[in-house]
Amino acid sequence: MFGIIRPCRNRLGSELKAAWLSHLCGMCLSLRDEHGHLARLVTNYDGLMISALVEAQAGRSTRKAGPCALRGLRSADVSIGDGARLAASTSLILASLKLRDHVDDGDGLAGRFGWAGRRLASRWAEQGSSASSDLGVDTAVMVAAVSRQASVEALAGLGSSVLLVTAPTEEATAYAVSRTAVLAGRPGNEAPLREVGRLFGRVAHLLDAVEDLSSDQASGSYNPLVATGTSIDEARRLCDDAAVGIRLALKEVEFSDSRLVHKLLAHEVDEAIIRVFGGRAKDHTWSDPGSGLWAWPQLHNQPQPRGCFAGCGAFLYMCGTCQFCCRDPFPGPWSDKRRENACDCDCDGCDCCCKDCSDCDCSCCPCD
Repeated sequence: MFGIIRPCRNRLGSELKAAWLSHLCGMCLSLRDEHGHLARLVTNYDGLMISALVEAQAGRSTRKAGPCALRGLRSADVSIGDGARLAASTSLILASLKLRDHVDDGDGLAGRFGWAGRRLASRWAEQGSSASSDLGVDTAVMVAAVSRQASVEALAGLGSSVLLVTAPTEEATAYAVSRTAVLAGRPGNEAPLREVGRLFGRVAHLLDAVEDLSSDQASGSYNPLVATGTSIDEARRLCDDAAVGIRLALKEVEFSDSRLVHKLLAHEVDEAIIRVFGGRAKDHTWSDPGSGLWAWPQLHNQPQPRGCFAGCGAFLYMCGTCQFCCRDPFPGPWSDKRRENACDCDCDGCDCCCKDCSDCDCSCCPCD
């Protein structure tokens, strides 16, 4: 799975966590039922936003699903209907385009076994297009937008705006998100949701570029920040501005129940930005709250992986100093990647006046 939206169970609370899992499982089962087990590989956290947006506008529609190993062999209510189907087909289309891009660039297993990668990408594209057409969604718009990426990257050089590079992603996500209004029977929501999708695509593209910066520089692969000479601070500013724009656009959308989508698209987008850049929106630095016994290992703006024995030493020290429970965020002992502490969620990212996240419905949220 992949995606920038990775909500903490404490920040969501029990009710919204169940709703979030309902959409995730609904998309996964829709992929299985309509496209086969292999298609479930494209299940991702960001794709379920499509399903959540349809439900938030049209009302909830679920069914009882049987036990699943990923749910601890428990049954659950899962989302069904056009929202889950659109989320599944959109994920297939975008996954096919990404897989084809890896084949063309010779990256990873897809690049090594190009014939298999192309065949799988074509299969996913055909399946996604067929399902989307049944829903009245023209996937050619998304395909055309993402297909322009290579030509846009070739034209954008030093001194160019990085937003030229993110434009194809913004266009594809804007179209997909705006179509949820049509499926939900709320055509008046189409324009503000298009803006939500456009800005979400911008944040996703920029965060991906920042996370891949060190590996792209080491391998010589294309990175939009390097190609356009965009600084980390400027990328952070663009992400913060986009997050504010998402909140403003959401206020223009008429929802039946906005709690989950507001939590995911407002608060969790902020958390994704913090996770990648460090610090809160008002602090554009890569902060490390570690001090005293927690001064080591330090958090770095770019991960500096440790070897097997050094990682074991870091792990033992961090266990002995309770960093996995009490330090937030903390560095991964081997990967050195920034980790959020799910055990110590104090609702700071929620910005609500209430203290108990499990009962927080954001009715007192400053966004409102």
